[in-house]
Amino acid sequence: MVEYNALLRLPSSDELPDSDDTPVDSELQDLIPALLRAILSIIWSDRQDWILACDMGIYYDLDNPRVPIVPDGFLSVGVTKHKGEFGRKSYVMWEEDFIAPVMVIEHVSHTYGGEYDQKIQKYAKLGALYYVIYNPEFYRRDQHEPFEVYKLIEGKYILQSGEPVWLPELNLGIGRASGIFEAWQREWLFWYDQDGNRYPSPVEVIQQQETQNAKLLKKLQELGIDPDTL
Repeated sequence: MVEYNALLRLPSSDELPDSDDTPVDSELQDLIPALLRAILSIIWSDRQDWILACDMGIYYDLDNPRVPIVPDGFLSVGVTKHKGEFGRKSYVMWEEDFIAPVMVIEHVSHTYGGEYDQKIQKYAKLGALYYVIYNPEFYRRDQHEPFEVYKLIEGKYILQSGEPVWLPELNLGIGRASGIFEAWQREWLFWYDQDGNRYPSPVEVIQQQETQNAKLLKKLQELGIDPDTL
């Protein structure tokens, strides 16, 4: 867990790079957390105390304050959603009241990035409560499961069982399912409610509304009611 030392002269977000300039290996590294953010924007539409960032640098190590860690995605709760006119360039812990992300997300690509060793140690030091690793393509190579969720307990990450995995601190579950995002039908990560029901993607919300409207229109027509007169 990161601890604050008031004697340190720490750089501000304006002085720090916004990432580590490492290119992503797959567009899914951005799209997987982007879908989770889009869904959360719907189900938490009345909340302004969270951010879910994609490929944004997190500055947290007081021994190396200019060296970020850059997960594919991370969720922080209890912070201002939008900061200033231009938003955050990076997530600087000493500018966020040392609120650690509650979740970090990694999508494993063909270039192994230390998701199961170096990063797991860094995220534990960061203090992220949950660490989600999505590895649908190379899980056999890495000798892991395609989807794993770890919870930080007494300083160590413990693999959680079941799917979707329930996250009581967020009142949400997370798991895999087939769906549509940006006109792409495939397996994605989704949020779930406490009963195990998957929250729909934005396009699915629109499709559901269109279906409901069509059913209502048909019912009105069967009753001989012109909807334009209502």
